[in-house]
Amino acid sequence: MPTVRLSFSPAAAHVRTARLVGVAVARRAGVAEELLEEVRLAIGEACSRAVALHRSHGLDDLVDVAMADGDRFTVRVVDRAANGAMVTRSPEDDETVVLLSDPALPLTTPPDLLAEEAVAARMGLALLAGLVDDLSVSELSEGVGTEVRMSWPLERSSD
Repeated sequence: MPTVRLSFSPAAAHVRTARLVGVAVARRAGVAEELLEEVRLAIGEACSRAVALHRSHGLDDLVDVAMADGDRFTVRVVDRAANGAMVTRSPEDDETVVLLSDPALPLTTPPDLLAEEAVAARMGLALLAGLVDDLSVSELSEGVGTEVRMSWPLERSSD
């Protein structure tokens, strides 16, 4: 199972590169042509979310992206921000659970403390949940941050 890894500084300009690399790897892995636009949008949204979280938390850590083509084409986007937002959805589920809350911010937080990046990061989860059939967002087992894991079926086995 070949894996392509990409790490980039949390700048919006690098999201386009991640999308382009992701679509190229997905195409090579054997993702159906009609799913490539979904892959492009999902990778862009997950990476934009990670960049927004890093910026809203003042982090310079790299955003990590890993793409692998085992039984399915899988993309993992890892951020290092403490945000606590979670999503779970699999192709077998008709329901998606999206928790957009941030335990670090009380419900009475004044609106001026909700930076544009933080709002964008939370909206990104809702967009991903509507876009990707196999989606999981979970806290990292080691360290601070979250992992967005998405996968798509392969049309054929890769060479």
